[in-house]
Amino acid sequence: MSADASVTARTAPRLRLRLDVTGAVQGVGFRPFVHRLAVSEGLGGFVRNTSEGASVEIEGHEHALERFLARLDTEIAPPALIQERQSRRLPAQGDQEFVIAASACIGTRSALVLPDLASCAECLREFSDPDDRRYRYPFTTCVHCGPRYSIIETVPYDRAHTAMSQFIMCPLCQAEYDDPGSRRFHAETNACPDCGPQIALWDRAGNIVATRHQGLTAAADMLRRGRILALKGLGGFQLLVDARNEESVRHLRERKRRPAKPFAVMVPSLADALTVVETSAEEARLLCSAAAPIVLLRTRANATQIAASVAPANRRLGLMLPYTPLHHLLMDELKFPIVATSGNQGDEPIVAGEDEALTRLAGLADGFLVHDRPILRPVDDSVVQVVMGRETVLRCARGYAPLSLTHPAATTVALALGGHQKSSVALAVRKHIILGPHIGNLGGTEARAAFARAVEATARLYDASPQLLACDKHPDYHSTHFAERLALPLRRVRHHLAHTLAGVVDNGLEGPVLGVAWDGSGYGGDGSVWGGEFLAIDATSYRRVGHLLPFRLPGGEVAAREPRRAALGALYATFGESALTMTDLCPIAAFTPTERQVLASMLKRHVNSPLTSSAGRLFDAIAAILGLRQSASFEGEAAMALESAADRAANTAVLAPPIVSDEAEKFVVDWRPMLESLIIASRLDTPTEDLATAFHEVLAEAIVAVAMRVKIEQVLLTGGCFQNARLTARSVLQLREAGFSPYWHHRIPPNDGGIAVGQAAFAVRPLIEEKC
Repeated sequence: MSADASVTARTAPRLRLRLDVTGAVQGVGFRPFVHRLAVSEGLGGFVRNTSEGASVEIEGHEHALERFLARLDTEIAPPALIQERQSRRLPAQGDQEFVIAASACIGTRSALVLPDLASCAECLREFSDPDDRRYRYPFTTCVHCGPRYSIIETVPYDRAHTAMSQFIMCPLCQAEYDDPGSRRFHAETNACPDCGPQIALWDRAGNIVATRHQGLTAAADMLRRGRILALKGLGGFQLLVDARNEESVRHLRERKRRPAKPFAVMVPSLADALTVVETSAEEARLLCSAAAPIVLLRTRANATQIAASVAPANRRLGLMLPYTPLHHLLMDELKFPIVATSGNQGDEPIVAGEDEALTRLAGLADGFLVHDRPILRPVDDSVVQVVMGRETVLRCARGYAPLSLTHPAATTVALALGGHQKSSVALAVRKHIILGPHIGNLGGTEARAAFARAVEATARLYDASPQLLACDKHPDYHSTHFAERLALPLRRVRHHLAHTLAGVVDNGLEGPVLGVAWDGSGYGGDGSVWGGEFLAIDATSYRRVGHLLPFRLPGGEVAAREPRRAALGALYATFGESALTMTDLCPIAAFTPTERQVLASMLKRHVNSPLTSSAGRLFDAIAAILGLRQSASFEGEAAMALESAADRAANTAVLAPPIVSDEAEKFVVDWRPMLESLIIASRLDTPTEDLATAFHEVLAEAIVAVAMRVKIEQVLLTGGCFQNARLTARSVLQLREAGFSPYWHHRIPPNDGGIAVGQAAFAVRPLIEEKC
């Protein structure tokens, strides 16, 4: 710099700016990042957390301020994220130093709360270094990793507002916290073996067996001996058992009353994962990501180290890597894969507290590896899969929830209560829709209590007083009854419309959109059960433009647990009463002659046999006809078996294409020709796997056939049936080939775990139903 330029810089007037920043700016090292930038540019002022995000006041010469603003945008690193930044000029105050100031708790609480994050590489390096003071400390974290949502009481995100408030930092930790050059500068979870949380192993009665590292090694020995361990993790308890031990896995199934639903598996490292499953680059990235979810992956044919009972008759395995130092410690001790399933019984919500675990997991676990850091907000493990090279979240929980989505119409505070299965809650507030974590099915007392707590906690965390409620139109859902008791203006949203609107929000779409909403069931309001719907949506209205041909379900809701009943209904719709004589077909043979006579009477007289257009029940019917499942112990079991069979296919059979007719100004997809040809091919000994593949192809053809008639370019695939990666991928490819722009879910689950978002979107921007 020339002498004249230097003089100019020294004598140039100082300017001061105030920046109000919203986004993911708390609990992610944003304040230390801003501090480093400001100091490097010679600026004075301060940064602090606020109830709405972060506030920055910076003072210095004009060019330094310009460089600071440019670097703020270009150098910010995930998970930190600036969604909005407002600036205004202030009078200069002469500040020469830049500091992190005390948080300001005034104003509306609207700061984004970050999900819990997996251990970062730097913390794992320290944790593995024998010379580091945090060597093998199970609660090693920094500003880039560790618990966030599960330990927060309120915003702003300061230690005093978290479960860490009871742990007073030792002098060394406090020095790191105060040091601008430290990775733990203002790390609210900062702790070490001398001042932080500790672990202990309890027996079944809650007596301490061992503490600290001795507790961990004793817990590992339990697993080696085939015992079941309940581990208190990041957001709740997990039930662990040796995944190689067939007898132990079966024992866990018996205790948990979970006869067939696949268990998730944790392996020590990515290298270990690659010996068990096949992964793409995107799937490997997800396994190693900060969210560290369970990823659904194809099992290697020679992966003999996993017991058959972990995922019975399933080609895919839910796999995850250790995501906390405690998990890393345990897996380092074991060096073999373990089942790591939710700490609950059946469909109950996950257990979070030690005393609660002793009660609710009694008879399930042989021991309890616990710690003394409270879990304030229970959160289960997330589940994702990759479809067409893109991540799709199937269970939005740890690492992903709370999920904040920008929605300009969300200027009214609305609380959406979701459905009955895979329950979750969403809040529309301050131009965002925030999806809370997975709660579970609302059939039991424990789940309903957890749901009530989640509703109250969501509103309290964001300081929101709902002006509107939204719920499903189904009159018998617990969430609907709950909404009716709250005495607020209530908007009841069609189930499949909520699915479609959730997908619209997820993909940032503007209308018109053709929503293909396929699932197991939804309230139709016309005396039938919907589930194979085509909905046309624009900016102000929606209408049902098509559906799958309805058939009757003998026994109504019982058919969801007995695919053979769905098969009987589909066969009856195709062949009439002669279907009851087709005893060479598995579902017909599965009934006794007396049962067949009773069921035939029910179908003929339309007694307890509602009509359904459900794609999910059609999946059940085909699975039963192909001999894959006659009964189901969990939702989607038959459809999962059908997809797994298709994954094993060597070829694809050819089945009759669907017939699309125009009835009462709606397009009806007649699947009966497909079913007739499938039975003929089956009787000719066509491989079951090839027929399963062909069934998926016919469904994709049906979607394209309706899209061609509706003539809306944007086609959205939504609903629980599109958890099926094969169906989604084939539909996307066929739609693209036909000239359409297909969309599917990414961050919001396509199943009922995402409908709260669609309900919230409808609450803040209602659509008029057009009758055809």
